[in-house]
Amino acid sequence: MSDQKPVIFDDENPEWTEADFAHSRPVEDFPALAAAFPKARGRPVGSTKPVRKEQIALRVDADVLERYKAGGPGWQTRMNAALRAGAR
Repeated sequence: MSDQKPVIFDDENPEWTEADFAHSRPVEDFPALAAAFPKARGRPVGSTKPVRKEQIALRVDADVLERYKAGGPGWQTRMNAALRAGAR
């Protein structure tokens, strides 16, 4: 038995050749297409928030973490607000 993966040919999506790469253009050349794929990672360009957050490792009970995550996106922000309220 071979460890190599089998070659899969796809007529509708063939592998690019050197010529294909030479004729390609970046997505920024197509503003409507680029807008469909916004860059979502990291701090937004031009963001000037004076408050800096620190990344830490924190151990919490599994049930506490589960309850925050069950609230959906933004659970880390909600947890931070609860910690801030408790620190006063």
